[in-house]
Amino acid sequence: MRGMRFLNGILAAALLATPALAQETPPEGGTPKDFSLPVKQTINLDNGLGVTFVPYGALPQATVRLVVRVGNLNEAADEVWLADLTGDLMEQGTTSRSAEQIAREAAAMGGELSIGVGPDQSTVGGDVLADFADEFVALVADVVRNPAFPESELSRLKADRIRQLNVAKQRPQQLTMERFRAVMYGDHPYGRVFPTDEMLQGYTVEQVRDFYAANFGALRSHLYVVGRFDQAAVEAAVREAFGGWAAGAEPLINVPSPQSDRDIYIVDRPDAVQSSMLIGLPVVGPADEDYVPLEVTNSLLGGSFGSRITSNIREDKGYTYSPFSRISNRYRDSYWVESADVTTDVTGPSLKEIFYEIDRLRREPPPPEEVQGIQNYRAGIFVLQNASRTGIASFLAFLRLHGLDDSYLTNYVRNVYAVTPEGVRRMAETYLRPDKMLIVITGDQAKISDQVAPYGRLVN
Repeated sequence: MRGMRFLNGILAAALLATPALAQETPPEGGTPKDFSLPVKQTINLDNGLGVTFVPYGALPQATVRLVVRVGNLNEAADEVWLADLTGDLMEQGTTSRSAEQIAREAAAMGGELSIGVGPDQSTVGGDVLADFADEFVALVADVVRNPAFPESELSRLKADRIRQLNVAKQRPQQLTMERFRAVMYGDHPYGRVFPTDEMLQGYTVEQVRDFYAANFGALRSHLYVVGRFDQAAVEAAVREAFGGWAAGAEPLINVPSPQSDRDIYIVDRPDAVQSSMLIGLPVVGPADEDYVPLEVTNSLLGGSFGSRITSNIREDKGYTYSPFSRISNRYRDSYWVESADVTTDVTGPSLKEIFYEIDRLRREPPPPEEVQGIQNYRAGIFVLQNASRTGIASFLAFLRLHGLDDSYLTNYVRNVYAVTPEGVRRMAETYLRPDKMLIVITGDQAKISDQVAPYGRLVN
C-alpha cells in the first residue's frame, strides 16, 4: 500500500500540478486511447480447469499464475487464517520435492515460486525465463496437486503467524480495520480479520489437509500464462501436469449483507498521540455500471495525492500526513473508506473537514478542469497497472472473479473520460451518504469522545 500511495503521489503530481515557474502554456494532451488487450487464447480442460495464454512483451520472460477460488471466505468462524496456514504449508514441499528443491528448481529457471492467500482467491506461481515456462507449469502443478503438508514444519509456521498476529495487534490501523470489518460484516467471514492466539495454536495438520481437500480442485481454478513462451510446449505441459487433477467442488458462493450507520466506535488506546480513523460504507461493485464513475469520484474526493480531502486535512490544515480513500472489493461486495491518522487533539476537526468535503461534492459539481485532471490520473494509473505481465494476469483474474468480460478493460479509458462533473456529483450524492457512514477510531477515548460526539452516535 505504501508503494501504491507513493506511485499515486508521483502520478498526481505529474498530471495535476502546473509548475509555478512555467513561462509557456503547455500543449494540450492528445486524444486518450482505449486500452488494447493483447490477443489471448483460452482453453478448458475436461476437468474444468481454464487456461488463458497471453503472448505479451519483448523480454524473454513469462508469468505463470494459477488462481484458485479459495481464501478466507472458506474459513469457518473457528478457522480464521486457516487458509493462510494452508498456503504456508503448501510451500514446504510436495510428495516428491522438498521446499529446498522447489526453490532451487525455480531459481534455475530464473525465478521463484510463491503462494498468496486473499479473501476470495489464492495464487500459486511466479515469473521465469521464457524457455522454462513449460517446466515451471509442471512445478506449479506439483505444488498445488501434491502438497506434502509436513507436520515437522507446522509448529514453526504457527509460531510465525502468531508473531505476525501480535505485531498487527500493536498497530492502531490494524485494530481500526478489525473493528470496522466486524461491525460492517458481523459473522460473515469478511468480518473476521484476526484469529486468536489460541485458535492459531490449536490448528493441526489434519485440519489443514481437510481444508485443502474441501477447497482445492480444477473447477475452482484458472491458469494464466503471460509473456514470451512457446505456446504449443506450454499447452502440452498444462495438459500433462493438470489433466488428471480432480475437478473438486464448485466455488463457494457466500455473498454478505454489509451494514453501516452513522455510528462511532472507539478502540481505546490510553495516552495515544494519534487517532487512527476509518470512515466508510458499502457501495456498488465492479459489475455495476456506476462503478467506474464512482472510481473517478473517489479519486477526486480522497483517492489521490491531489484529492480534496488530502488537500484539506494534509496540505491546508496539517492534521495528517497520508489520508487516503479507496474502494475495497471482494466477491459481490465493495465498500468505500477514507483512512487517516491524525493528531489526537484534532480528531474532531478532522471529521468535520472530511464530512465537509463529502457534503460539498454532493451539493456542487466540481469544475471541469478538476475532473479532467482526475481523469488523466485514473487513465494513467490504469495504463501503468496493465503495462506488465503480472498486471495483465491480475486484471484478467479480477475480470473472472467479478464476472466481467474483456470490454471492461478495453472500454475503461473511454468510460473514465465519459464522466461529467455532474456525474461526479451524482455519484457522491447517490453512494457517499454521510448518514450511513460508519466511523471507527483507535485512540485515547478520554481525549477524543467529546470531540467526535457531534459527528455520530457513540456506540461503545
